[in-house]
Amino acid sequence: MNKAYQVVGIGNAIVDVISTVEDEFLTANGVEKGIMTLIDTDRAVELYGRMGPAREVSGGSAANTIAGLAALGARTAYVGKVKDDQLGAIFAHDLRAQGAHYATPLAPKEHAAETGRCMVLVSPDGERSMSTYLGVSEFLAPADIDEAEMAAAEWIFLEGYRFDGPDSIAAFEKAVRAAKAAGGRVAITLSDPFCVERHRGEFLRMIRDDVDLLVANEHELQSLYQTDDLEAAMLRAQGEIPITACTVGARGAHVLAGETRVHAPAAADAKVVDVTGAGDLFASGFLFGVATGRDWITCARMGCAAAGEVISHIGARPEADLRELFANGGLV
Repeated sequence: MNKAYQVVGIGNAIVDVISTVEDEFLTANGVEKGIMTLIDTDRAVELYGRMGPAREVSGGSAANTIAGLAALGARTAYVGKVKDDQLGAIFAHDLRAQGAHYATPLAPKEHAAETGRCMVLVSPDGERSMSTYLGVSEFLAPADIDEAEMAAAEWIFLEGYRFDGPDSIAAFEKAVRAAKAAGGRVAITLSDPFCVERHRGEFLRMIRDDVDLLVANEHELQSLYQTDDLEAAMLRAQGEIPITACTVGARGAHVLAGETRVHAPAAADAKVVDVTGAGDLFASGFLFGVATGRDWITCARMGCAAAGEVISHIGARPEADLRELFANGGLV
């Protein structure tokens, strides 16, 4: 298969506002450590006012994955909603600068919501606590899905976070139909255990009916199958999904594909500065391996290498040359 795009991502379009804080700041401001919490406009303004110096970096989980794939030279496109405002322009510029195609219709200036932003508070141990104002990203709708673009994709990659939205599941369904009708395949990331809890039924239905590749971490997979036993969760996934890639933090990642099962260790000597985007960039490396026909252990090692790069600095998009990183690791 040689289509216009190897991977088209669909998900949130967010600008990350990143600041380093002590754990005491999280407690004092009612921020739960290590998870993503959805907030409204007032809370976004309040939290931003209490944060120290911060920097703005285009983000969004699936957008980070697409940016990583584009940096590797993959043919990519992205669908995510921003407003015709300053942060929206930043998001679009950054994604296109990576080499990804981005042409989602902008929400007009008069729209009541703004471009989404995520307050990423990074603790001394590198853990990130995210307070996310979705803004217009929440209003991704079927009208934003270009069926020809979906048909031109070898893979579409759906972001679990986007299940939070009035019309986004319908948008996903439209994208899936168009991709599948043209011989494309569907990948999805679960994004967050609490997101899984909110939409478990919809996740399971889509996974069983349409998904060819599931990307999740151990906590998300256990939440999906409502078990504390990771092995049991992986066996359930192996029986339902053609390919499952499950990350297990510093222990690396497992891949289950049919009767095949492999494990790749985490990147050696990875220095943890900020784990924001670790799962997103794992997906970049893994999908790059899949799209270029690598074996499962190489796909998993590519994912772990990309994740190891992004946790070594602040921000959820790669700063080093991932192609050079892969070459030095004997992966290309």
